[in-house]
Formats: sequence, C-alpha cells, structure tokens
Amino acid sequence: RNPALAAEIQRIAHLRNVGILAHVDAGKTTVTERMLALAGVVRTAGSVDDGNTVTDYLPAERERGITIQSAAISFDWGWHNNIPTQNHHSPEDDDYEQNDHVRVQLIDTPGHVD
Repeated sequence: RNPALAAEIQRIAHLRNVGILAHVDAGKTTVTERMLALAGVVRTAGSVDDGNTVTDYLPAERERGITIQSAAISFDWGWHNNIPTQNHHSPEDDDYEQNDHVRVQLIDTPGHVD
C-alpha cells in the first residue's frame, strides 16, 4: 500500500465542503457564525444586526445587514457526533477516532442575484 496515497485518502475522508444557499434574510450568515462559535473559531457568534460577523466584512455589508459578496472560511470541526451507528456497533468499527475532527471549507453566499 502506497503511504502517500493512504495519507491523501485519510485527508480527503476528513474534509467537508459546505455551501450555504438560501433566500435573502433566511439566516445563512447566522448559521455560519454559529458554526464558527461551536467550532471554537470565535468566542461568541457575531450578529448580522450588530454588524460584527466574520464573513460579512465589507463596510456596505455591515451597514446594510446583508451579504453582498460570497465569503469562504475554513476551520476544524470536532467529531462531536462520534457515536455508534446502525452498521458500526462501536467506535473501533469506524475509521474515525474518538478525538478526530474534520476540516470544513464553508462558503457563505448572498441571498440575492445582484
């Protein structure tokens, strides 16, 4: 077995690409902020209304309370739900360790076309 290939497969197995898409004012940036707070990237989630979110950083976005430009952010997400499943009766049956994490690559998108 090729060690470089095995390492790449392991890296990809722990990678999650997430795009948040929804209508304007549906809470996309709020969900992004909550995920960042739960992952420990920020101490507390920012608020669109307060203009202090991580992904809405343009002055116009903060003033208007909307996402104008898509923003990408990458962070580690702890494997919080590492519990036995129907097919896996114990964590030893899975490829994931109890303290494993995944790398989330998230895109927060605007809710409007212009």
